[in-house]
Amino acid sequence: MINDTPRVRFAPSPTGYLHVGGLRTALYNYLFAKRNNGKFVLRIEDTDRNRYVEGAVENLINALKWCGLDYDEGPDKGGDYGPYMQSQRLEIYKEHALQLVENGHAYYCFCTPARLEELKKEQQAAKLPQAKYDKHCLSLSNDEVAAKLNAGEQYVIRLNVRPGQKVAFTDIIREYVEFDSNNIDDQVLIKGDGYPTYHLANVVDDHLMKITHVVRGEEWLSSTPKHVLLYDFFGWEKPIFAHLPLLLNPDRSKLSKRQGDVAVEDYRAKGYFKEALVNFVSLLGWNAGDDKEFYYLNELAEKFSLERVNKAGAVFDIEKLNWLNAEHLRAKDPADLLQTLKDELTAAGIGFTDKTDDYLKNVIAVMKERVSFVKEYIEKSPYFFLPVTSYDENSKLKNWNPDTGAQMTRLKDEFLKLGDSPVKEDYESALKNVAAELNIGAGKLIHPLRLSTSGMAAGPGVYDIPVVLGKAETVKRIEDAITRLQ
Repeated sequence: MINDTPRVRFAPSPTGYLHVGGLRTALYNYLFAKRNNGKFVLRIEDTDRNRYVEGAVENLINALKWCGLDYDEGPDKGGDYGPYMQSQRLEIYKEHALQLVENGHAYYCFCTPARLEELKKEQQAAKLPQAKYDKHCLSLSNDEVAAKLNAGEQYVIRLNVRPGQKVAFTDIIREYVEFDSNNIDDQVLIKGDGYPTYHLANVVDDHLMKITHVVRGEEWLSSTPKHVLLYDFFGWEKPIFAHLPLLLNPDRSKLSKRQGDVAVEDYRAKGYFKEALVNFVSLLGWNAGDDKEFYYLNELAEKFSLERVNKAGAVFDIEKLNWLNAEHLRAKDPADLLQTLKDELTAAGIGFTDKTDDYLKNVIAVMKERVSFVKEYIEKSPYFFLPVTSYDENSKLKNWNPDTGAQMTRLKDEFLKLGDSPVKEDYESALKNVAAELNIGAGKLIHPLRLSTSGMAAGPGVYDIPVVLGKAETVKRIEDAITRLQ
């Protein structure tokens, strides 16, 4: 083994926000490290300067920390193997590339973009299965190479892949994987701007940082033989590979921005709980071998294993995410949702300084079974925060008749006799007593009571509403409804 302590890494490129696929890769690395008392490393692979987005590193770090994925080493923490920004390690990669050139495992290539484009067209016209570099510059003599370098000609350094070989490796998820070297291109290792490509920097850093397990997406599977060759050429021990299944849209196409939100920040902005998003993403390709679907992060860390990750693509089912968000909401104590509710009220422009924390926690408690997001407390029960200004037309037609005003007046009077802080049972007893006295069914009062106090036809238990509103506000709303609905 490379190291007695398992070491894994999440190595994103700073090209924007954190994709949910990236979150899953980070999560599985994190869980593997926690399960095996290992180290979780964050490394920023920023050598493709054309794709670099200002602020993306900060976005990545913030998103990971919001999700609770606290890495042990990274660009903002340092460590024995840092720094963790590849753009700060260029001399290291160049040194290793030159070592490969010296050993005959890589070579200088001076071909112009025009020649490469012409070569590509010729290969396409010949209907070759793939476009590959033709090793033209491998035939240059040492003197020719030296002359071109002295003349300042633009060059890249390419991997020297020898044909007719089998390149094989074992993958925890894919098991035995084999490639024919005839299908592997002479990959560029150092670009014309002096920056390394992903392939060289990735292998060099994984070795120098003592990474024991490389856990990454399936899209990197076809690149792995190039990495295996590099390990062999350097004489280094290879890490253990595990390539995660693709994330798919419901139509089985690859999950992409074109078909909906794919960034962690998108879901955070929409009000999803981090616990729900992490829970959902953990199940995109993995299960513990039972029917359980509700997990907290610490529980996942206790159960996770790479051996139980599936090969088949995982469908991103937004309905399941919504369901998990509702489940996590219901599992929370009202006090834990209090600040989030205040934030939503502020965002909606609704003043709540006249509402005590206990009042808001009562709202949270009575509506918990009826919402999936905190913002739905406002959408589905605005009457707890604002006066009733309109009444549901269907309920009004169905439940408010010429006798209702007098019946509700009698109910209001009965409520006034209750103590200062009536409970649900007090309101229920009062309503049933009035119904018996008037010789009418309880429904003749229940539906008008809901309409009066909420303006709506559905909601929490009808007796929960007056308990939350309080007796004085309940009586006032009944009086308003009697006046406005007669």
